[in-house]
Amino acid sequence: MEDWHLYILRTRHGALYTGITTDVTRRLAQHGAGTGAKALRAKGPLVLVYAAALGSRGLALRAEHALKQLPKRAKEALVAGQPPAQTLCARLGIAVAPTPDSKASPGVPRRARKATLPASNTDREAPMSAVPVPHRLIPDEADCWAAVEHRDRAADGRFVYGVRTTGVFCRPSCPSRPARRENVSFHIDGDAARAAGFRACKRCKPDDLHATPPAHAGIVKACRAIEQAEELPDLATLADLAGLSRFHFHRQFKAATGVTPKAYAAARRSTRVREALAAGKPVTEAMYDAGYNSNARFYSDANGMLGMTPSAYRAGGNQAEIRFAIGECSLGAILVAATDKGLCAILLGDDADTLARELQDRFPRATLRGDDAAFARTVALVVGFVEAPRIGLDLPLDIRGTAFQQRVWQALRAIPPGRTASYADIAQEIGMPKAVRAVAQACGANALAVAIPCHRVVRSDGNLSGYRWGVQRKQALLEREAGR
Repeated sequence: MEDWHLYILRTRHGALYTGITTDVTRRLAQHGAGTGAKALRAKGPLVLVYAAALGSRGLALRAEHALKQLPKRAKEALVAGQPPAQTLCARLGIAVAPTPDSKASPGVPRRARKATLPASNTDREAPMSAVPVPHRLIPDEADCWAAVEHRDRAADGRFVYGVRTTGVFCRPSCPSRPARRENVSFHIDGDAARAAGFRACKRCKPDDLHATPPAHAGIVKACRAIEQAEELPDLATLADLAGLSRFHFHRQFKAATGVTPKAYAAARRSTRVREALAAGKPVTEAMYDAGYNSNARFYSDANGMLGMTPSAYRAGGNQAEIRFAIGECSLGAILVAATDKGLCAILLGDDADTLARELQDRFPRATLRGDDAAFARTVALVVGFVEAPRIGLDLPLDIRGTAFQQRVWQALRAIPPGRTASYADIAQEIGMPKAVRAVAQACGANALAVAIPCHRVVRSDGNLSGYRWGVQRKQALLEREAGR
């Protein structure tokens, strides 16, 4: 008598299908090619993740019926454990020994009966044996790497890849920056990756195949098109590239990136200008390479984009004049620096020399002036503001950062003295609720202590988190603002 097998297949979206057969190889070939009935219903090829030889058709039918009653989490646990046939039946509550008083037809479960049927005499007609899942279920590494390079969403659920340099494992379609091939290893699932010492990526969430994708694939295409284009494509062109209407594309783009396509292009253009000038390229070449087609537009944006003239930025700021002074306040040493646009740095620390070196590192070739008597009044206003933040600071600021950082800093300045907000609150406020870690990084990049009040951001449980100038200073500032 032929052995009947119970098998479990996984779709590319992570769903599980069960079935029984006497020829696992033939069924696997059909479903893998996308021609089997289950593959047609799933609209794609299926992958075998578990199979066990149960012997009789009756026992295989009852095992399939019991398996279908389990929630997906329990099914995944069975697949992960790869139990032999005897253990599978025990876990499903199926008795293998015959039951004489059973009235049910052999091997056919009654639809009205919710309890698992007892075993019939036919269950002993063939021995049970486990069929191990073959290693070919893990795709070839060359195919895996090709899927990762192309961010192939169809490969999600077939494997995950781990990055040794970060200790993170991701799904193939993860939109994060691609890793080097020598730092990547492939694993059949998340459990195998964890066993190898990796943790799940918080961006693509490889354990939840039904989670909303981090970004619409068309939005990613549009971002790449903006980054590579010499001139900003118009909204209609970007929408067509994404396969969306103009209005829907605009909403989706802002939801995914936190900024409009125009602001994203401006930020990328600003980055290209800074990189080209820092590399020593002529100003005219940097201007045209970044996508500007007129001198007037470039020079009108340059001051806000660079904080100084393009030629000064190219020379490392050697033509920019920055006035600064170092004093003492109740929080320790304080350095205040300003350009002709406004305050560009308020640094706190324990050592005046360290603060001076930090300022010099930020502007390696700028002309730093520390002997300006007129600047003393500005320093006094800043020190008074640090001592009593509630009085406010009526001085212009020279704020420099990426488009995202500036959105975060703007949200921080909206927090009133005496109040706090969590990183999640700020992420929600700027319209990017999942960008909690990016918000924390923007807070850490702030160089204007107290003026941009990153000290008012705490953890979700209300406890203090890290602070660029020390948690004790953060505590002291919050206590002052609370009037304690």
